[in-house]
Amino acid sequence: MSKDLTWKLLSSSYIHKGPWATLRIDKCEMPNGKIVEDYYVLEYPNWVNAIAITEDNKVLMVKQYRHAAGIISLEIPGGVIDAGEEPVHAIRRELLEETGYQFDEFELICTVYGNPSTANNQTFTYFTKGGKKVQGQHLDELEDLIVEEYTIEEVKQLLLNNQIKQAMHCAGLFYGMMKLGVM
Repeated sequence: MSKDLTWKLLSSSYIHKGPWATLRIDKCEMPNGKIVEDYYVLEYPNWVNAIAITEDNKVLMVKQYRHAAGIISLEIPGGVIDAGEEPVHAIRRELLEETGYQFDEFELICTVYGNPSTANNQTFTYFTKGGKKVQGQHLDELEDLIVEEYTIEEVKQLLLNNQIKQAMHCAGLFYGMMKLGVM
């Protein structure tokens, strides 16, 4: 029999509610009876991203500025899951909006938490192949990104050289590279 490690939520109140991030403060009781008065939790929407391989066997990547870190980040395409939207529908939409590529079949290869100690959201990573360019980009108001194509070997080397800085994207890419049998 394993020990119960779950904390009991005693109360919760919101400090800030915003469209992209919400901050709440919880009061909890640990299994040993200790009371945690102020535990801060960031609530974010769930996200999706994809290891998207074109019909020419290229991996789609996007470059964009990430203000919180102050970096130009090389990432895989993805974005926020809208309220009530299924993750697979969200990634289909995001790929089309960000890259102009259409993909038909998707396989969920991992679900990860970016930082489960302070944030409650999950990222769903899909693997898809055979994408065809069918339109231009349709970016959101605050999106400004460049679509790039890389060989599978180039993406593997980018990972090995620590040139992809977005942790959840690295996790998805490692799962994708394992699926392809290159790692």
